[in-house]
Amino acid sequence: MAACKPSTDPNINIPDYEYVDVNTKAFHIGSFRSEWLSRLRPSSFSFRPQDEDEFAAQFAEEMRVGPEIMADLKTICRQRRKRQDYRASLKINKNRHDLYADELERLTVGRKPEEVADMIPEGEVLLTINVYYPVLTEKFNYVRPHMTLLMTGSHSLAELRDAICCVSDLQVCGEFSNTPDMAPDFISKDHFKSAFFFFEGVFYNDMRFPECQDISMTTIEWAKAHNFPPFSQAKMEDTLLVDLKVKVGFPYLYCHQGDCEHLVIITDIRLTHKNDCLDKKLYPLVTHKHRVVTQKCAVCHVFIGRWFTTNDQFAPSDPCLFCDKCFRMLHYDAEGNKLGDFLAYPYVDRGAFN
Repeated sequence: MAACKPSTDPNINIPDYEYVDVNTKAFHIGSFRSEWLSRLRPSSFSFRPQDEDEFAAQFAEEMRVGPEIMADLKTICRQRRKRQDYRASLKINKNRHDLYADELERLTVGRKPEEVADMIPEGEVLLTINVYYPVLTEKFNYVRPHMTLLMTGSHSLAELRDAICCVSDLQVCGEFSNTPDMAPDFISKDHFKSAFFFFEGVFYNDMRFPECQDISMTTIEWAKAHNFPPFSQAKMEDTLLVDLKVKVGFPYLYCHQGDCEHLVIITDIRLTHKNDCLDKKLYPLVTHKHRVVTQKCAVCHVFIGRWFTTNDQFAPSDPCLFCDKCFRMLHYDAEGNKLGDFLAYPYVDRGAFN
């Protein structure tokens, strides 16, 4: 089925609160963009730097203030700018995650591409998308997003999927206690490529590869058998964000690896402006990543866990997490022969995304 069709009623295309301070009613993103462009002057969303005198004259006309008040406002703004610059120059102790966030902002805010073809067009719509931890991670389920992305309306849902970092995509399947040096043939994302997004009654399936399956069909058939309203389907790779019908602030679903489910919330939809990053090659743009405490080795308590074992007579607990060095030192002799009877599985720490 094709993506959602825009409505001809302009009032439906303008976001309105369904629940105050929670989420809006459903609206079509492309129609919302068209409403903005039809009501704004081209200068309002132009990337061209505006002349200071021209801006002052336009501001004075709109606010209906005289030359004396405008002069006072300019003086106050200059003083405030000096004070802000002074505060920014002060040395403030920040941890490495805050410094990383500051670096991201410095590298992207107002950045323009080297090639004109890579410039985001004026009037493009920009979405802020929060992706939360999978529901299995109880500690962070409803607290804070795992990552926040900026994406343009011309991006597809498949590009959104590729931008989402989840540790379950990196897991290695299999038991390797007898062959710890054998490199695995694949990670989970290479083998289990099926996934879907669910927005407003539509399942958007990833069907880019021959291995992909329609994993939403089970839910659709169950809903039909229990007399629920019918759901429709579309391809993730053929659906642009601007074609979606969504509610801002409403939780939607991203499902991959069979049962790894994430909440996806669109928190803001607006037009781009000249202070945004205007290089389309840098999008999807990560603006936030939540810091996750890494799981250390149960023996040395220094290095990040690389293996976890079960039925292990050398381990202080079952299951137990080991770094690579401690794992090999305790479980293999100098020639690499296995000692004792245990099962070992590769472990990927969530802190790898820090």
